[in-house]
Amino acid sequence: MQQSPVQTAPTDEAAIDALIQQMTLAEKIGQMTQVEKNSIPVEDVTTYFIGSVLSGGGGNPQPNTPENWAAMVRAFQEAALKTRLAIPLIYGSDAVHGHNNMHGAVIFPHNVGLGATRDADLVRRIARITARELIATNTHFNFAPAVSVPQDIRWGRSFEGYSEDTSIVTELATAYMQGLQDEDPRVLASIKHFVADGGTIWGTAQIYEWLQGNWQAPGDSYSIDQGDAQIDEATLREIHLPPYKAAIDLGAQNVMVSFSSWQGVKMHAQKYLITDVLKNEFGFNGFVISDWMAVSQIDPSYSTSVITSINAGMDMVMVPFDYKTFIATLTAAVENGDVPIERIDDAVRRILRVKAWLGMFEHPFGREDLLPEVGSAEHRQVAREAVRKSLVLLKNENNTLPLSKDVPVLLAGQGAHDVGMLCGGWSIDWQGGRGMTTVGTSALDAVRKAGVEVQISPEGTFAGGNLAPIGLVFVGESPYAEGMGDNNNLHLSPEDIAVIDRMRASCEKLVVVLISGRPMVITDVLPKADAFVAAWLPGTEADGITDVLFGDYPFTGKLSFSFPRSMEQVPLKALKQHPDAPLFPLGYGLINRQ
Repeated sequence: MQQSPVQTAPTDEAAIDALIQQMTLAEKIGQMTQVEKNSIPVEDVTTYFIGSVLSGGGGNPQPNTPENWAAMVRAFQEAALKTRLAIPLIYGSDAVHGHNNMHGAVIFPHNVGLGATRDADLVRRIARITARELIATNTHFNFAPAVSVPQDIRWGRSFEGYSEDTSIVTELATAYMQGLQDEDPRVLASIKHFVADGGTIWGTAQIYEWLQGNWQAPGDSYSIDQGDAQIDEATLREIHLPPYKAAIDLGAQNVMVSFSSWQGVKMHAQKYLITDVLKNEFGFNGFVISDWMAVSQIDPSYSTSVITSINAGMDMVMVPFDYKTFIATLTAAVENGDVPIERIDDAVRRILRVKAWLGMFEHPFGREDLLPEVGSAEHRQVAREAVRKSLVLLKNENNTLPLSKDVPVLLAGQGAHDVGMLCGGWSIDWQGGRGMTTVGTSALDAVRKAGVEVQISPEGTFAGGNLAPIGLVFVGESPYAEGMGDNNNLHLSPEDIAVIDRMRASCEKLVVVLISGRPMVITDVLPKADAFVAAWLPGTEADGITDVLFGDYPFTGKLSFSFPRSMEQVPLKALKQHPDAPLFPLGYGLINRQ
């Protein structure tokens, strides 16, 4: 497809400075503005010189197809290229486990599962596929990877963390970043959420009275997400900062700041951490972006919030809705001397530097010739590999696993035929969904494709009085994202337990597969199963589960999070202080071979 003419690419710092000298204040502040795609007419990208547009969770075109995604993003880019200086915009999306907003894209296991693989090369290949599916839709900016180190599994974002262990997070997150960035076509990784989003304390989430009425402001369900990390700087540097330093050393060009606070101060107001530590001490030369509407949480006065965050070191603001108010507010702050023009120029320089590094001045669009690759069999094979490598065998008595393909199976549980449950949150919609939400293989589909005779009853009620040889139950968590998943009761639901009990009475050997975004308290149900498997949130390719259950591949996954015996061992600090050992420790995983 013919490329539109664009601004001559700045090839070095002097060229970037020369471009900045040509820019008006309006053009500079436009570059610092990121707007949610449903909130801006395409022509306003031109009028306000907008530097970035995004699709948040569920920010999809209708109908939601790869071709419509490509056309949607192309339209915004064409509007940016109509501006006086023809500076390309950068389009961003929460593609946190594949291009997961887009129907038909392959959806990989969430990070909690990838942590169990301990396979950095696999994670790099997953990122490479994600980059290709993003670039096929003209999308150059991925809000991933999370480098969170979750210390409390009650947190609704625990599944976005690779591990409770900093070294595992660092290895896998940097591999993911390199997979996005180190080959052509290049996609910008966003290292998030700076910093200690995984170190907040239960009960410290706030409700901001001045934001109520906005459907995505934190509400009553938030207890730890966006809360306060009440830790000293030594702990911050030991547990939460190392992945950022490693990523910067390996070429990180974007960092997203956390909704959370450190020692009572919102991260978006933390000049010491953003400017002194991240930019100066760590030598970060890319740009810093805010999270969704997070700047507004700093103070009831929007002007104070904007001034504080920009002066703290924020370079681009995910507004995401009322961009005209943000632009007017920051313009007035500069004109009044509340924000120095040098701070504006520094922010714009960082943004332009990254756009030049991505090659967007020469090639502002993506690679629509890659559209046939989206959701391809080749991509799905890598996801299938990731699923089987992520499974952790917690229990296997009486040689229950691997199962024989010649023995009929009773299949039950809420996850038995539900691709949406396997994908979890951040899948087509922000909170995910239930049922056949996208193209994929359910557990039932996978068992049938394996050539196994199967009867299904989600409730676990089967006719006949004879015991079946094998019962297979898929239970666990319904999809959620962010604070909507904060949960102080990580036991299986009464409905799940009832299904397990019915199946226990219906079969000779019972296999339980746990679908969850974090460890759960399974101490009471574990004795009921002959075999128990942690499958995390595996995504669209459930064939990877049956690959291992039926012995085509061995179990190799190792826990990247400890399993507590009870809620008394949550958070991790309580587990470490508890006199009893965890039910299953970090690194646990049985190996089963034919």
